[in-house]
Amino acid sequence: MNAPLKAPLPQAQTPQRVIRSLLPSQASLHNAANATIAPLLGILAFIGFWSLLAQYSEGLPGPISTGSAALELFRDPFYDNGPNDMGIGWNIINSLGRVGVGFGLAALIGIPLGFAIGRFAFLAGMLAPIISLLRPVSPLAWLPIGLLVFESAGPASIWVIFISSIWPIILNTAAGVASVPQDYLNVARVLKLSEFKVLTRILFPAVLPHLMTGIRLAIGVAWLVIVAAEMLTGGIGLGFWVWDEWNNLNVEHILIAILIVGLIGLALEQALLLIARRFDYAS
Repeated sequence: MNAPLKAPLPQAQTPQRVIRSLLPSQASLHNAANATIAPLLGILAFIGFWSLLAQYSEGLPGPISTGSAALELFRDPFYDNGPNDMGIGWNIINSLGRVGVGFGLAALIGIPLGFAIGRFAFLAGMLAPIISLLRPVSPLAWLPIGLLVFESAGPASIWVIFISSIWPIILNTAAGVASVPQDYLNVARVLKLSEFKVLTRILFPAVLPHLMTGIRLAIGVAWLVIVAAEMLTGGIGLGFWVWDEWNNLNVEHILIAILIVGLIGLALEQALLLIARRFDYAS
């Protein structure tokens, strides 16, 4: 009778090999350095350039005085002393609210319209000259039309955001639908799929990357436009707050508003990037 086979014993690892396995690899250290050190150096270089510029520019506050003003400003961001004297938190919320409404309306109309334009060549040909005519118009050129029609600053600002952010959504969605291989649609025709099933089973999954690109561009345009629109219309919002601080010659608060606008825009961009990656993973 044969003796049972014995499994080979694992080789003992030397202490050097154990330590080497626990340490991060050179590639991971290089990637971590690129992800942390490079942005940190960029921020430090920006602050250094800002400090140098403030020393030789009369009236321009430096990073230290601006930081002190920011701490004081955010100590009570939601105070309310009337419509012309409200905390920075209320101004941010009002601006985000207008952007949300205008962008939401643009997505609600632009996404179905983009699908229809990409799906039906006759409709694309009919709307192409209108889109080509209206898309290059400056966003603020639409503001007087909004004031004339709505007779109020708030709805006029929302109108400007809507008309400015709808074009990237329409064009990117239509381009995504047009890029779907014709073979997919031929198979759907052979299987006699309804238009709803073609939309949900074939077009929508294929168009998602283009759609997310259009949404990212649209939200960037909407956030860019709202500050300029509020400067002209007044009311409660970051744009009006910047203009009011300029009238008070409070340059520190203007610089703080610029940084706030940039940080919120960055946060919106990163959030949409995460959503786009999630959709790419799902597809």
